[in-house]
Amino acid sequence: MAWVFVVELLAAAAVPFDAARERQARPAQLIAPVQGYSNAAAKPLLVGDRAVRLLNLGGPAAAGLLSRIAANMGSAVERVEAFWGVDWSRDISVVATGTDEQFRSAAGSGPGSQWADIAAVTVADQVDYAHRVAVGQRIVFAPGAANMSESALRIVLTHELFHYAARVDTADDAPHWMMEGVADFVARPAAPVPAEARSAYQPMPSDIDLNTPGPTRSLAYDRAWWFARFVADTYGTPKLRAYYLATCRPGHPDALTAANDALGVDPAGLLAGWTQWMVR
Repeated sequence: MAWVFVVELLAAAAVPFDAARERQARPAQLIAPVQGYSNAAAKPLLVGDRAVRLLNLGGPAAAGLLSRIAANMGSAVERVEAFWGVDWSRDISVVATGTDEQFRSAAGSGPGSQWADIAAVTVADQVDYAHRVAVGQRIVFAPGAANMSESALRIVLTHELFHYAARVDTADDAPHWMMEGVADFVARPAAPVPAEARSAYQPMPSDIDLNTPGPTRSLAYDRAWWFARFVADTYGTPKLRAYYLATCRPGHPDALTAANDALGVDPAGLLAGWTQWMVR
């Protein structure tokens, strides 16, 4: 079996937040999760034919957060299913933590500064791509997530749930910008591209920019989201799903080759269309 073990190879998608400004959340970085996490004690909440396990590690504040997550889970599942389809895990695990230490233990490792602006992360212990099974998968919320507005929480939950649904079809070396841009496409309401972001030259999003702290990273996540919207607007939402699979599946080609395969457009045509969409 094609098991992929976590610490060395398995990445997890994380979403940051700004509680003060309640910005619409978007992912900040990828991290390596820890192994051996168990949530078997959580009592399931039924959402359609899916069992959602809500595990409280953080006391009253976490309990309130989990109640809000439960109230929003139905709409998050609907949005993910509308885009991705229904063929993904019937078991969904969500963990709410009460301290930074709990969050790091349940979600991953690394210096405290790495987690300062992270609202939630989706991790798995093992992935069997051949059988499309993810073991130990969970969405983990940081303590500060309890302070998010309802709209921000809904976006974060939906974003993470898309990662949860797509995990068994997403290779560890898949382009992060594609993963995060499509997750934001599923989760965030469309909004106009700011005038200052438009120009006659529009390079493709890149993981290098995504991994550069500060304004470069922030703009890179927006650009990944805009690119996903461009593909959906130009070729149709089902084609965006096909492009995600072509770009992110195990053994995937580069993004430009995948565009030719999934969208039927050569690199020059894709970049020209992307520029036109951005400046329009």
